[in-house]
Amino acid sequence: PKEQGPYPNRGSCVFAQTSVMRGGTSRDKRRQSRLLRGNAKGFEICTVDHAKGGVVRLDATISYRDFGHEVGVFAHEHDELKTDNFMKVYSPSEGDENFVPAFSESVDCTKGKPVDEHTVAWWRMDCGRVLGIYDNRLIEYEPSTLAPLGLVVGQDELVGRRVVVVPSGLDRDCVLSYSDEVGMEGADCGSAETGEEQAVLLVDDGDRTVTVVQPNEDGSYWRKIVRNKIVRMKEKRRVEAAQAFVKQNLAFESDSSSTAALEDDEDKAPKVVSSWGPYMQISGTAKGTGVPGLTKQAKAAAKA
Repeated sequence: PKEQGPYPNRGSCVFAQTSVMRGGTSRDKRRQSRLLRGNAKGFEICTVDHAKGGVVRLDATISYRDFGHEVGVFAHEHDELKTDNFMKVYSPSEGDENFVPAFSESVDCTKGKPVDEHTVAWWRMDCGRVLGIYDNRLIEYEPSTLAPLGLVVGQDELVGRRVVVVPSGLDRDCVLSYSDEVGMEGADCGSAETGEEQAVLLVDDGDRTVTVVQPNEDGSYWRKIVRNKIVRMKEKRRVEAAQAFVKQNLAFESDSSSTAALEDDEDKAPKVVSSWGPYMQISGTAKGTGVPGLTKQAKAAAKA
């Protein structure tokens, strides 16, 4: 009842993969959306098939046992499961045959073989992060649920390379030491993460190159490839505001009609550009934020 306050947090989550409704889908050609349908015992996860006039298919049934536990049935029979056309995605599970056991030294997660379409493996980093290889991609998984968080390395970089994890830091019980070297100020061993520091390497035996997969600043590995839509909309509005300012305050009119004069006028006309991150250098001291060739002259042009 509402008068007794909000409903309790059950402390768990159920994941469902969804497609899209529009007709131009490029992945599995399906036009589907998901429907959560509650009942007295819990709820159901259903699929609405828009290509078949909105037919509803039952995919999962979740029944609550008490405030903190539920029971799920996730394999209801339907026609798509009986064919090879159903898109199946591997999901790691504790104790499966693809798990690479805990290690303290260097380990070749691909067992000495380059990654191909048959390579499937997953492991836990010493810091607690979970990485895995599937479908020619390196993926990060959520440590407790093993649900995929995002892409780390795509097919274009991973196929044909081995994935090796090596120790890269000092002992986990090291004493903090400080450096005055430019760009390396601060503690050598002051990370808030537990466990030994490690490096994830992509090894190409053909041209003998090694790529270090650097984690994000928060310790995660998955790449934020698609930027937030709301952020992009705000950026667009800022550019439009700058364009309006230029039009009102920096208007440029040309009386020239020749091609050469028009080209010269284009160089003199006001321009609106944007400046973003990421970081432009590895130094720990920020001395400038200009982007060469965009918001400041490139070195070659400046010398000329």
